[in-house]
Formats: sequence, C-alpha cells, structure tokens
Amino acid sequence: MRAFGGIFRRGAFFCARALLIQNPALCYYVGMNQVKRFLSYYRPHKGLLILDLSCAFVISAVDVAYPMLTQYILRTLLPEMAANAALVRVFVWLIVGAFFAYVVRSLLLFVVNYWGHKLGVYMEADIRKDIFSHVQELSFSFFDKVRTGKLMSRLTTDLFDITELAHHGPEDVLISITTLTGAFICMAVLEWRLALALLCIVPVGIFYVMKIRLKMRRASLSVKARVAEINASIESSISGARVAKAFTNEEHELAKFDTGNRNFVHAKDSFYRYMAFFNSGMEFFIAMFNLVVLALGGYLIYRSSLDPVLLITFTLYIAAFVQPLKRLASFTEQYILGMAGFSRFCEIMDIEPDIKDRPGAKPIENVKGDIRFADVTFAYESGRSVLSHINLDIPAGRTLALVGPSGGGKTTLCHLIPRFYELREGSITIDGTDIRDITLRSLRQNVGIVQQDVFLFASSVLENIRYGRIDATDEEVVEAAKRAHIHDEIMLFPNGYETEVGERGLMLSGGQKQRVSIARLFLKNPRILILDEATSALDTVTEHDIQHAFEELSVGRTTLVIAHRLSTVKHADEIVVLDEQGIRERGTHEELLHSGGLYEKLYHATMID
Repeated sequence: MRAFGGIFRRGAFFCARALLIQNPALCYYVGMNQVKRFLSYYRPHKGLLILDLSCAFVISAVDVAYPMLTQYILRTLLPEMAANAALVRVFVWLIVGAFFAYVVRSLLLFVVNYWGHKLGVYMEADIRKDIFSHVQELSFSFFDKVRTGKLMSRLTTDLFDITELAHHGPEDVLISITTLTGAFICMAVLEWRLALALLCIVPVGIFYVMKIRLKMRRASLSVKARVAEINASIESSISGARVAKAFTNEEHELAKFDTGNRNFVHAKDSFYRYMAFFNSGMEFFIAMFNLVVLALGGYLIYRSSLDPVLLITFTLYIAAFVQPLKRLASFTEQYILGMAGFSRFCEIMDIEPDIKDRPGAKPIENVKGDIRFADVTFAYESGRSVLSHINLDIPAGRTLALVGPSGGGKTTLCHLIPRFYELREGSITIDGTDIRDITLRSLRQNVGIVQQDVFLFASSVLENIRYGRIDATDEEVVEAAKRAHIHDEIMLFPNGYETEVGERGLMLSGGQKQRVSIARLFLKNPRILILDEATSALDTVTEHDIQHAFEELSVGRTTLVIAHRLSTVKHADEIVVLDEQGIRERGTHEELLHSGGLYEKLYHATMID
C-alpha cells in the first residue's frame, strides 16, 4: 500500500507539472524558475494536492468509461436481450452500477470543489506571508520608490488569481490529460479513420492557442499594472482628501482618477478582446470536430464501411474529448492571469534588501552611546552626494544639535545611525564597534526616533504606546504615558486608553500624537535618541510643554536633535551647523552666536520669524 502511495504521489506531481514544466511552449512565456517556485508552494500541502488529484482522476475515469458502457449496451445487450433473459439482469446491474458511479463522482466533485479551493487558499496565505515578511526586510530605499497602492495590489488582486491557478491548475491538467488520452485511445480503437481525421485538426488548434495566449499574457500584465496604478491613486487621494477639500481640488482628483480608470478600461478591453478571440476560436475548432466526424462518418456509413452504432459511440467520445479541451481553454486563462500575478510576486521577492546583517554580526550589549562618524560619505541612488567626508564625535550621554538650511543632510545623517540607509564610504561606530558589525535588531533596539510627522496605527492609544515594547504590561504603558505628560489627557478621552485614535492618529491633536510617540520611547528605553524636528509643527505653548518631556527623555541618553527653531537647542552640549558643503561650524550656542558665521545669521532669522 505504501509503495502504491509513493507511485501515485509521483504520478500526481507529474501530471500537475506536465503542462507547466515539460511543455516548452509554456516555458516560453514563463521562466522555468518561476514555474518551479510556484510548484514549491504545493510541497507543504501535498496531502491535499494528492487528494484533489486522486478525486480528479476518478472523475475523468468515469467520464471516459460512460461512452464505452453506452456502446456495449447498444451493440451487445439490447439486440440480444429479447433472446436471452439473463442479459436483462446484466443490463439492470450495469445501470445500477452507473448510478452509484455517478453518486461517487458527485461526492468527489464536492471534494475537488471544497478541498481543492482550500488548497488554493492555503497556498495564497503562504505566498502572502512570504511577500509580507520579505517587504518587512526591505530597506527605506525600497519604500522611497514604491507607492503603497501598487504594493497592495501585489498582496490582494494578484494573489486572488494565483489562488485560482493553484486550485484549478493541477486538477484541470490531470483531468484534461487523462480524459483526452483515454478518449482518443478509445476513439482510435473504435474507428481509426475518424480518430486520424480529428488528429489532423488538433495541431492547427494548438498553433492558434499559442499565438493568442501570448497576446493575452501581455494584456494581462498590462491590466495588473493599471489596477496597481488605480489602487495607488485611490490610496493617495483618500489619504489627502482633507488637502483636496481645503484647496477645492476635488474635480482635479476626480480627473486624475478618471485618467487611470480609462487606462484600466483600455487594458481590460485589450485582454477581453484577445480572450474573445481565444474562446471563439476554441469553439470553432470544437465545432469542426463534430462536423468532420459527421461528414466522414456519414460517408463511411453510406459506403457501408461503418456501423451507425459506432458513429453514435464515437460522437459521445467527441463530447468526452471536447470537454477537456474547454477545460484547458479555461485553464489557459487562469494560467495566464495566475502566472502574471506570480511574476509580479517574484519581482518583489527577487529584490534583495540593501541592508542586512554582515556575516558574523553580533548584538551589542551594555550600550553607552559613544557615536563616531569617520569620513562618512553618502549619496542616494540619484547620485548626488548628500554627505561628504563627515567626521563627528558624540560622547555618550551628550546632546548634539544639528542645524542648518534644508537639504543639508541633517536627517540623512541621523538615518545612517540605525542603518536605514547604507554608507557609501567611511564608517560609523557605536562604543567603538562598526554599526555594520552589529545585528540590525540589536542596533535599532538601542536607537529611538521621534519625527515631526508621527505615525500612529489605527488602533487604541494603549496599543500605540505599547508598540514601543510589545510585551509591556498595561501598568508599564501607563507609567510611560505619565512620564510623557499625556496620561491625564488620555484619561479624559471617551474610553481612556482604549480610545481608538483613527487612521494615522487623526483623532488626536499634533501635540497629543507627539507625546504618544514620546511615551513609546520611554517604553522602548533606547540608549540613543534622535529628535528630528519633532516640535516644528506645533504651536509655541504645546512645544514648550513637550520640550519638558523631551528633556526628561534625554537624561542619560546620547541625543541628536534636528531643529528648525534654534531657540529649542540653546542648551545642547554642542551644536553642529550642517549644509551641502558639510560641517560649517560647531560649538556651544554662546560660542556660535558671536562667531559672525552661518549660525548667527540663522539664529537671528528665526528670531525675526
């Protein structure tokens, strides 16, 4: 029994791969590696696959056997039943057996439709998990270039088509191959001349299918690209709905959407046009099968060289022969859509993270927070250097302020510390260890960032604060909120800490969002703190209140402050003036204020503002 199971398992996988891997024409459209990657997702669920294919095989066997049973009854039983009463019992038992065979067939169809779809869903879940996990590993440079809506299409629309292919593909191929082979063998045994006539039509149909399918694949990829653009446009428009209303640009947004929608309609129109050519062509060739058999069979009966009963049986086999052809036609559409979606999935999966742990990287322990920039040079992919030969020492526990005109590289310099971007030249060390020799997880656990644009998840205040340390208790969350001077305001919310903050925290004010982010950092307790213009969007009163929270947060931590309002950095241990030419000035507030340099000009300009 075990040996039989092994043989069947290998046979099942062979049938599932027959059209996908061993057909050179199909490999022309989709690379072998992609096909193998797709098939690898069946491996964890091979039990369901074997069940699905087993049921499909029995279903196709029943379909092939019915015409032969009909021929036996018409040619053998019925003519002799009047003379032989025993044949009546045989006839009855055959009918009863056929009835139970179709009962079993119906049950197996239920298994194929239900468990087969579950197989597709499981594979979809695995693929979605893989792409989501992979996206989590990609660096900032990826998200700088890819719009959220387009990425969402890869995680939703594309995966639906993959699911349909995963479910229907193997069973359609197995049923079609089994039924086609069985039906053709039976037709050749019944009447080889009619079978040969049909065989002459098949190559023409295959050539037609291949030509149209290539155009369908191109059109399918275009449709998916247009859907991704629409999703990206919708995501952007919804996120910016308040801005659109404020500037009364609703009609402009509608016009942009209409443009994308029309492009989608054109792409879809092209796909359906080729699909119509495909389906109508298939129906034409199927009609030719019947017409050729009728014409040639009629001629052979006219010449008394063919039994009419054989022609009836042969006609039944044509129906059995045609059905898998229709199934293959449907499979072709699923294959094109599914593999187009899988190709887009592979595009994301093949993107290597720009930043990952070096071989031998180790966690950093007992972090003090000494930071050293040694001849650091960095440029984005555009090629223009943002930072050039930066040398900077920040002792542990000190507060360093970075000021200067926009575009000088202040934020970029800070983003290099947790390795959001990779250095081009030079090195950055923490406590004497190159950050590239520290595991990313350990490095980023010791770095906390508060930015001007605070992102809050669409969940409760409690969960947003707890994001600083997922395993924190409710009591620790409350304590962090108190230290961030936000606890009292939270208690005034309708549901306290369970109050939903809305999408991107829209239910909270700017100052409240900032203090929630500060509470996160109190919970995270990093040794290195980065404040990136965290108060620039707040009013003076709110800024003053939050500044106290920042002062408490920065005690005992190495702190980098990026500030537009220079009044907020007067008490920093050191101030560095940074512009496109690099470090222009450095010193304390008092030293720089009377230096007659760029800092003095910037300070007086902000005071006037």
